[in-house]
Amino acid sequence: MYFKEGYREFSRLMEYVQNFSLLIARVVVAYGFYIPSEIKWADPDAIASWFASMGIPFPLFTTYLVSVFETLGIILLTLGLFTRLISLPLIIIMITAIFTVHIGNGFSAVDSGIEIPLYYMLFLFVFLTHGAGKLSLDQLFFGKEETK
Repeated sequence: MYFKEGYREFSRLMEYVQNFSLLIARVVVAYGFYIPSEIKWADPDAIASWFASMGIPFPLFTTYLVSVFETLGIILLTLGLFTRLISLPLIIIMITAIFTVHIGNGFSAVDSGIEIPLYYMLFLFVFLTHGAGKLSLDQLFFGKEETK
């Protein structure tokens, strides 16, 4: 009986840090897109050639499209603005990365497996379903309907 009451109290207390944890997660995920985005912008032709070698259609267009969404993701996730909206294309990018680049390498990140893009996809799914939290511009502009 004491365990049940203690666990309920612990859960209640953790609700106070829920929004801070969403903020930290958003910033970390946004930062994770920074280097890949920077690489794509630095040499889009090389990335397009790499995409073409994997059979990705319209490789140069796709390079720019992915670069734009990753860059928007960095900005919008950091600010917590349109968090649910930007999470969708980023999830699609992660799914595509898993099936075109990483799946043949197994699970482990050490072997360039699906581990890292899978974790990013899962975090993005949390943002999609839970929103940005109270420490966000979504909360400021859209209120309770947009965030928890």
